Amino acid sequence: MTTIPQPPDILSPEFEADPYSAYRVLREHYPLFHDPGTGSYLISRYEDVQRAFREPVFTSDNYDWQLEPVHGGRTLPQMSGREHAVRRALVAPAFRGRELREKFLPVIERNARELIDGFRDAEETDIVARFATRFPINVIVDMLGLDRADHDRFHAWYEAVVAFLANLAQDPAVTATGLRTSEELAAYLFPVIQERRAAPGDDLLSTLCTTEIDGTRMNDRDITAFVSLLLSAGGETTDKALAGIFRNLLAHPDQLAAVRADRSLVPAAFAETLRYSPPVQMIMRQPAEDVALSGGTVPAGSTVTCLIGAANRDERRYDHPENFDIFRKENAAASAFSAAADHVAFGLGRHFCVGALLAKAEVEVGVNQLLDAFPDMSLPDGAAPAEAGVFTRGPTRLSVRLTPTGRLGRGQEGGRKYEQE
Repeated sequence: MTTIPQPPDILSPEFEADPYSAYRVLREHYPLFHDPGTGSYLISRYEDVQRAFREPVFTSDNYDWQLEPVHGGRTLPQMSGREHAVRRALVAPAFRGRELREKFLPVIERNARELIDGFRDAEETDIVARFATRFPINVIVDMLGLDRADHDRFHAWYEAVVAFLANLAQDPAVTATGLRTSEELAAYLFPVIQERRAAPGDDLLSTLCTTEIDGTRMNDRDITAFVSLLLSAGGETTDKALAGIFRNLLAHPDQLAAVRADRSLVPAAFAETLRYSPPVQMIMRQPAEDVALSGGTVPAGSTVTCLIGAANRDERRYDHPENFDIFRKENAAASAFSAAADHVAFGLGRHFCVGALLAKAEVEVGVNQLLDAFPDMSLPDGAAPAEAGVFTRGPTRLSVRLTPTGRLGRGQEGGRKYEQE
């Protein structure tokens, strides 16, 4: 007889060490499971997670208690209907099209170059500490037109907000730090907001202060909440995605060589990393009425934990889902950064991540500049480092052996060069 394994405990050290084997157990035997540790219903199959992101019956009312306390106000993920449409229209133009390309791409390129300059001559460095975790936060601070001397301060706030959101075990110290951070960030931003309202500039914060649609403007609390959301959502995805891309490519040298030779494959490497090792592993929803899913019915008003990391490796959806493959046909890079994506790492439907194209721009610039600066990269001991985290996940350290371009002979530099000066 075949023994059915016990359901995994997603708050256990064993789960954090290897969530993907636990996801297989959930998909196969417990596609709908009421988890006692979190008090929520876990869903793990691609079809069910896709429905939870797309169907209006699955609301984001859970964010009233999950997000609002740490962000200090209502944010886009909480909103629906006209409120959501208008607020999204207020902020979305800054994260796409000409606004992103002409105004903020130079900011992204400059920040990548400055961080790489800090270890350009190194023989070995930690990509996470020296680049990935700093890069997106520095970009956000500069996009907002804030003091560049406060990069470190914003990075500390970012870490506190992300820790609050990832606090599934409800550690009171983590909660207290997150709430204190919300107050500190608001106190920092309120006087700056008043200055930008009186004398707006060409920065993102000025845009948030002055843009109006259908008679609606963002008030001070709306703006501070959006900045807090931008730090956590925008920072965490790019931070862990950059570390994840290099971890995955370094563990697959043939695919790293292919990307190095053909930089048009960088978006495919990002798309496959979002599927294979998504930075955000789970997102919650709250159904407005009873909903039938694989394995049973979810009661109205309950919390549903959508396991992105499980859905993105569902064997019902992908061929050989446990393999990292940048040439995968079922995860097209052309649609991977839109609401038509084949993966669910950015959500789907009306709440698809508004900053997906910003993340794509940051990752493409970061990957290309790192490959340009270091035409030979390898793992010092040949083994990819372990990932960590449950709510969000990625390597906490990624030591890489480097060969800077400066040590190579003329004509040996690899990759695409950016017109940065």
